Amino acid sequence: MTVPATAPARDARTPIAGSVTRADALTQWCEFKFSLPGDTTGTGWVVAETLMAEPARFDAWRARLGDWLREHYGDAPDRTTGGYVMSWYLSAIGLLGGTLFHLARRVPALRPSDVAVRIATEDRPHIVGLALLADEFACLPDDPERDHPAATVVADEHALAALLRARFAAHATRFVSSFGPTVRLGRRQLWAAATDALDSAAWTAGQLRGAEAAGVADSALLLPAKLDPFTSASTLRATETGWTRRRESCCFHFALPDAEACVTCPRVC
Repeated sequence: MTVPATAPARDARTPIAGSVTRADALTQWCEFKFSLPGDTTGTGWVVAETLMAEPARFDAWRARLGDWLREHYGDAPDRTTGGYVMSWYLSAIGLLGGTLFHLARRVPALRPSDVAVRIATEDRPHIVGLALLADEFACLPDDPERDHPAATVVADEHALAALLRARFAAHATRFVSSFGPTVRLGRRQLWAAATDALDSAAWTAGQLRGAEAAGVADSALLLPAKLDPFTSASTLRATETGWTRRRESCCFHFALPDAEACVTCPRVC
């Protein structure tokens, strides 16, 4: 079939790349990218599959964090380095999926081989970048790119939310299996952190684009009830001072010298 001369040129990249670019414009503390350059040596980028396959990399990450904590707090309890890395990692993967769901009603592939994270190489070794490596995505019937070869169309928003929940759960399952044996954190704690990550993701995206209520509504779509393996439904609630939520997990920040529990910590709520 001959394409009319007036037909708009399709981006050579997958449509999800444009969604990633839009997400990147929202965040100042975390870079969003589609694909990675050929050489990432020394940049802090690592494909999630590599982390899962080599759990010793988590040990090295926690060791670097321990050095930073001792420099700034004078101590680095194992449960705190474990809690930080657990929360950082799951929150990053949740943010990638939740932001694309909220902004574009698109769900990316979230297999560990399809995602890379960038861990800061200087100062505090937290996650400062996310890269999506696969072009496939799920979308709604009214998505303008629904006919793209990389697209899979689902029936409605509830089906799309369920797909994101399932893809995130599959990634978190790999993380729990790989990271869990390296730390003294129970399975319930790990899945509580995954629940926090998914519940916060769309809410955070809504806050960043000035549409917090829409982000809250999306969190309710993603966690409408306590659905295994997650530990609760969305805990977001309105208060006199704005929206907040009760965290399911603990990062063990309170275990540092002279530190207090976070205001949303389950230990104080």
